[in-house]
Amino acid sequence: MGPVFLIDMLPQGFGREELLRRIELSPTAAEEVDWRLLLAGAGNPIGHLRVKEAAQWLQADPGASRGFTDEDVAQRSDDFAEYLASHGLHVAGSSGVQGEWPKLLLTRADDGLLYLDHTLEDARAREHYIVKFGRGTNTRLASILQHEAVYMGLAQQLGLRVHAPLVLKGRALFIRRFDRVARPGSVVRLAQESIASLTDTPGFGVVPSHDEVCRQLLARCNDPQAEVLEYIKRDIANIALGNKDNHARNTALQRDFEGGVRLTPLYDFAPMYLHPDGIARRIRWEGNDSGRPDWGKVLDRVCEMSGAIQEAGPGGAQGAMPVVRREALVAGLKAMAPALEHIAQHGAEMGMDPEVLDFLRMGIQEMSRRLVALV
Repeated sequence: MGPVFLIDMLPQGFGREELLRRIELSPTAAEEVDWRLLLAGAGNPIGHLRVKEAAQWLQADPGASRGFTDEDVAQRSDDFAEYLASHGLHVAGSSGVQGEWPKLLLTRADDGLLYLDHTLEDARAREHYIVKFGRGTNTRLASILQHEAVYMGLAQQLGLRVHAPLVLKGRALFIRRFDRVARPGSVVRLAQESIASLTDTPGFGVVPSHDEVCRQLLARCNDPQAEVLEYIKRDIANIALGNKDNHARNTALQRDFEGGVRLTPLYDFAPMYLHPDGIARRIRWEGNDSGRPDWGKVLDRVCEMSGAIQEAGPGGAQGAMPVVRREALVAGLKAMAPALEHIAQHGAEMGMDPEVLDFLRMGIQEMSRRLVALV
């Protein structure tokens, strides 16, 4: 198994199966084929890195660059489907995106149309998207996709770091990418690293603890106080709103070209408790997590780790770090309580399905009360 940051670049889910077929391997092949997959599938991944051989493979036969309207994409028109098929794609995934739902990397050009990202020259790029498509007839999977745009609005209400509103058109969810910045004549590609890579946790079957993630955020980020607070707030939101799919590639760090290191904006935030396969909460707090963490103990632990990192001094990753102030963390968490109560009372007006809101309401209100009581 290679370095964990390389695993971040591997396609997963539908994209992995599709690419394995294209390179004439079994779609169920396991990690023993990952190196071959990397050489074909990491030519245009999320983030700023790419593998030379994969980029060459991707550009060896790029075909015609053709743009489509949003409606063509959302409705998966015949022309769009045929064009994708000519690139070996079947709206059953993408060779550069991880995840379960079929996804494509599309870029809006100066003519307003959407192009496959790797076929459009940077000078014409205006906006970059991941487009996630509904699949099958399962109503619970459909509800998850339909709620993702709603949940990003809820996240903004809760004060979480969000990038842009998500737009659902039919069964296609348009997600603005935050690892690309289009500038006149060029595109800036920002570095992105999952918390699996941050914590050196290989593979997909194991996850770090929340404690270890916080330890690394404290040691690596420019503003440890802000990033740890954001991380804990996301865990609170996940629990309150039923997003159990908190695996180690659903959270990432971003590095800009000024040296700033911080959590990326939130992504993959949805009511995953609806998933028909059943999904258990993956990343947990050490000795303090049965799905209902004691947030006071969480803050005590974070402050303890912060003190240990500060005492390590210049020998640490960035030298002496500023003290994480517990009272500021408490204030940040308590500020979520009114928004949680508002969601519990008015979530349907904010776009939540009434059945989803009814299922979650008591838990949301309980979380609000616990945050109010936090000292």
